[in-house]
Amino acid sequence: MIRYALKCPEGHAFESWFQSSSAFERLVAEGMIACPECGTAEGIEKALMAPRVTPAKSRAPQGASEGAGAQAAAGALTSPEARARREAIAALQARIEANADYVGMEFASEARAIHEGLAPERPIYGETRPEEAKALIEEGVPVTPLPFTPKRKTN
Repeated sequence: MIRYALKCPEGHAFESWFQSSSAFERLVAEGMIACPECGTAEGIEKALMAPRVTPAKSRAPQGASEGAGAQAAAGALTSPEARARREAIAALQARIEANADYVGMEFASEARAIHEGLAPERPIYGETRPEEAKALIEEGVPVTPLPFTPKRKTN
């Protein structure tokens, strides 16, 4: 799986995971990737991304404390940009939960049935194992990972 930093023509930045670079290109070409802020699916492209490299604990500079790193991480979580991303994800989650059927762990089989015309076409969301999600993508079933964990609905 590959994580890409993405941007829309309006300049909104977001991230998503893809099976491969070619899977990303195919989904963009089919208009299956949309900006979570403005909803546009046209003009989505990869943004410049730096690799995430962290030094091993044994290589931490002398005098650096774990507390300082924790404080920096906490500051990053409360930045206005992080807060805006959390709010956008919460709004996306509310919209999906209001307009799509939660199918739980039956997501892969239900998505496949809809794709093959064996079940009524409708928006669904749910959960599946990574290998099942990969198989759906390889079969051409239009799916995308969500930036949140669905709330499991119980009786």
